[in-house]
Amino acid sequence: MDFKELLAYKKSFELAMEIFEISKTFPKEETYSLTDQIRRSSRSVTANISEAYRKRRYVNHFISKLTDSDAENSETNTWLEFSLKCNYITLELFNQLNAKNIEIGRLINYMINNPNRFGSI
Repeated sequence: MDFKELLAYKKSFELAMEIFEISKTFPKEETYSLTDQIRRSSRSVTANISEAYRKRRYVNHFISKLTDSDAENSETNTWLEFSLKCNYITLELFNQLNAKNIEIGRLINYMINNPNRFGSI
């Protein structure tokens, strides 16, 4: 199996792209702060999943990269909250993105707690 077939990878990639499109509407003064941060953290979730999968032969490395991914997912959630409180996104949109973020966190934690299900090379 290729890492791109992992459900956590697919869903995190989809969310990162959705955040990218939405963040295009953020004010210009947020370019180097919130906009940049939310794009980086959301993309990092996906990147760390792909790195973890390539390190799956070594369980501790696999779990370590997945915990990095989980941390980036939490960071993304924080930036989503800032986006809501700054009125850059609606409550409805926040709730949709937040639900996806929570689901991705659950998928990552499943991988962390069940590394044997993802096998060695």
